[in-house]
Amino acid sequence: MKQELIINHRAVGNGHPAYIIAEIGINHNGSVEIAKSLISIAKNSGCDAVKFQKRTVDIVYTAEELAKPRENPFGATNGDLKRGLEFGVEQYREIDEFCKEIEMTWFVSCWDEPSVDFIEQFKMPCYKIASASLTDDALLRYTRATGKPILLSTGMSTYKEIDHAVEILGKHDLILIHTCSTYPSKYNELNLRVIPELYKRYGVPVGYSGHETGIASSVAAVTLGACLIERHITLDRAMWGSDQAASLAPSGLSHLVRDIRLVEESMGDGVKIVQESEIPVMKKLRRVGCKS
Repeated sequence: MKQELIINHRAVGNGHPAYIIAEIGINHNGSVEIAKSLISIAKNSGCDAVKFQKRTVDIVYTAEELAKPRENPFGATNGDLKRGLEFGVEQYREIDEFCKEIEMTWFVSCWDEPSVDFIEQFKMPCYKIASASLTDDALLRYTRATGKPILLSTGMSTYKEIDHAVEILGKHDLILIHTCSTYPSKYNELNLRVIPELYKRYGVPVGYSGHETGIASSVAAVTLGACLIERHITLDRAMWGSDQAASLAPSGLSHLVRDIRLVEESMGDGVKIVQESEIPVMKKLRRVGCKS
């Protein structure tokens, strides 16, 4: 069964090239200039889209959590850090204009309803719902009400929880994304064989979001049917920030895109034939009189 949805005029789903998302997330460290550099890297590497995260800090985190001591570039508390990493309207307007200028699709994972309202002004082509929000029924319904395609990450979730989320969202314009929600993830916990199992269970396109340090498993996910690959990106994995170590540097991102496209080209249609290029070799190497 061929299933697809459309993200900014690009068909995504079974039978189409993998949709490759460069997750900028909070790796911009509060700097629009770093964000724009990462967008350019994603564009030059051949990615299809970049993604950010948006939170209303006082809704997503408790007052106690925000008050915890935590030395960071923005102050001495966790609240200083969380607020320092959030872009406002001017920053997102600059990002929006830059993405339009270089023709790069961008979208956001919103962690609360006011964030959805805020991001809607930029006419998103779709929304990502993070694994942490999979059990947030109110946010699922609110995001679905935008009428945009939804990419639902399923890390740290049981089938029962995913069943419930899919029931709320419906299967129209939905992609499920398999992931392991540790940063960086251990290879023996990636469990890539879940990808085809999710497709069998729900009958919707399935993608993969990787938090591992290398690229081989993300490429392998495509051979298992992943229609979408998402990876965090960074200017330098040694930069300050909680997600940098689980991200791909520019060279790693370029290699990922290259290898995915080579694997897609190599998969073929499954029909066994003698290639035209093999015929001269066959004539040269096969013994005369042997049946072929």
